[in-house]
Amino acid sequence: MIMENPLKQTLRAGGGVIGTMISHLRLPAVAVMMKNAGWDFVFVDCEHGSFTPESLADFCIAARGVQLPTIVRVPSIHDPQRLYQTLDLGATGLLCPQTETKDEVDAIIQATKYSPMGQRGMSLRNVHTSWGRYRGSELTARLNEETMIVLQIESARAIEQLDQLISVPGVDAAFIGPNDLSQSLGIPGDANHLEVVRYVERALETCQRANVPCGVHTFDVASAKQWIQKGMRFMACGNEVAWLVDSGHKASAEIREALSK
Repeated sequence: MIMENPLKQTLRAGGGVIGTMISHLRLPAVAVMMKNAGWDFVFVDCEHGSFTPESLADFCIAARGVQLPTIVRVPSIHDPQRLYQTLDLGATGLLCPQTETKDEVDAIIQATKYSPMGQRGMSLRNVHTSWGRYRGSELTARLNEETMIVLQIESARAIEQLDQLISVPGVDAAFIGPNDLSQSLGIPGDANHLEVVRYVERALETCQRANVPCGVHTFDVASAKQWIQKGMRFMACGNEVAWLVDSGHKASAEIREALSK
């Protein structure tokens, strides 16, 4: 079964989507929980998180079962085999970190799209096809259409030449990483600094001119709402660690306060 990609459908229609990130809770059940939590998609973090290929495949199988699109942030964009293997393991698409040049984007498309768009390695009976039998030419065209490629824009250099990056056929969206961006601007970790905000706004304006969906990672609901009001349509808020630890900390502090009275 080849899943239709509801994210691409919504974004092409001018709508917006919201998601969160999963880094360390590798249980397939978490995919079902995130679907029931109301997210449109999840990012699975294989750049900074602890997912293995085995746990990623299990997670993607569960996510596919509840029709939760899974966009995997790969460790590096410079390993073509890792890019297409991640798609073979059931990812709906890829979040490509530290992308800065048009040559890098061209290489990403070559590794993740089948001919004639690229030269993705052929493994047609795998998680991404539910091990079904399909005619190769029909299957590859369909997968080229449904697979989602998102460029993660994380530096001043990338934003300054973003129009070139998103012009490459096969790119579906741009997603801003504010923490790495802050570091590239010499203010590491200050994602709310006015200079960081100015660059994020510049990226958004570039994407809007090209009619390419743009998003940014935020860690609070208020910031997510503000960016949506400015025109962001591909949003992610928080991750499972923040939701678990911060909510638990708030609850335990309030209960402990009651005990002390």
